[in-house]
Amino acid sequence: MSGTDYREDYDGRASAYEAGDRFNDRLALRETRSSRAPAAIVAAVLVSLICLYILLEAALKAIGQPAWLLEPRDFAAWLNQLPENVPTLILGTSGVLILFAGLFFFLQGVLPGHLHRHVLPSRRGIAVVDDEVLASSLALRARTRANVTEEQVLVTVSRTLVEVQLRPTSGIPVEESAIQSAVEDELQRSYIDPMPEVRVRVSTSGVVGQ
Repeated sequence: MSGTDYREDYDGRASAYEAGDRFNDRLALRETRSSRAPAAIVAAVLVSLICLYILLEAALKAIGQPAWLLEPRDFAAWLNQLPENVPTLILGTSGVLILFAGLFFFLQGVLPGHLHRHVLPSRRGIAVVDDEVLASSLALRARTRANVTEEQVLVTVSRTLVEVQLRPTSGIPVEESAIQSAVEDELQRSYIDPMPEVRVRVSTSGVVGQ
């Protein structure tokens, strides 16, 4: 194989690897970020209800029937008289509620929501583990290192933090540094992404050994 042929073959394989990496990255984002479908459904339902109400009032007006709730012309006149025709307290409260609703939908569309999951490396793609499963594994490692029962260890896992709360057995001291090293070693063995920080809290009051 000539140098030119080798370069073309190498470039082709490199491009395939890069395409696979990009696909895996997109797949990891989809599996670890929350869907915006609920917020979109709520917004669509609200807009649809408003449009249906306006259509209903317009249809009733067209066939000469009385308005169901508000006469369109009267409602337009009421809007034109704002804010003099509404008490200040009601107007301010309504404005705050509308502001919070708009801020909620805005943040839902802008911020990347995260699911309680972490990504593990895999040769054939990606592997996703729930934080509850990861917490159970870390709790097992912590209680094995501290020689305590399952009820004496509580592990909570978030995207950037692993918090270990441990109540030692009375008369048996437990070193926080040893527990932290064991939990960090378990995390490093799993190669999760992103790698969270570990915090260990050992209670000053112990429990009676079983």
